[in-house]
Amino acid sequence: MIFEQIPVGPMQNFAYLIGDEETGQAAVVDPAWDISAIESSVKKHNLRVVLIIDTHSHHDHTSGNNELAKTTGAKIVAHETSKLKKDISVKDGEVLHVGSLEVRFIHTPGHSPDSISILVGNKLMTGDTLFVGECGRTDLPGGSSEQLYDSLFNKLAKLPDETEVHPGHDYATRSRSTIAYEKAHNYVLKPRTVREFIQFMKEP
Repeated sequence: MIFEQIPVGPMQNFAYLIGDEETGQAAVVDPAWDISAIESSVKKHNLRVVLIIDTHSHHDHTSGNNELAKTTGAKIVAHETSKLKKDISVKDGEVLHVGSLEVRFIHTPGHSPDSISILVGNKLMTGDTLFVGECGRTDLPGGSSEQLYDSLFNKLAKLPDETEVHPGHDYATRSRSTIAYEKAHNYVLKPRTVREFIQFMKEP
């Protein structure tokens, strides 16, 4: 598998390129700004983009959708609740294929209602649900601390410890992590009840 983390835009975003070496098919996750940089990576690996996947509908993760779709012919994928223009709707647990690669979708609302995390092999792209050492905010329209608690503690934290965490933004001193490391070091994932977590998210 080809896997590349690509810094894009003025808000410290990451886009991701996932490629199947056998077939040359690829997916791009969260193409925002700097589409030329993404296309350069695609060309470097001699890949063909067939899917554009959005972890959620916020502009800083989706602003390049139309441009990349126009140049590649790829289909846009988003959660079934997303209001984005999309070709393929996915729900929790659904799997799509990029060549021989399985792309599994985990519905992880909280930062936004349509947030999904994307698991390919042991690589988990978490969008704005889980960052290295932090989590996404819940004070934007559609945000829910209660839903984020469920997404973090009952879904992501229960994945195998060796699962790699690849966030939607470069907000830490390291650009990637693991579930084990986050459970041990991320203060957001300290044991709390739902009520305690909701109160925690209200604090500055």
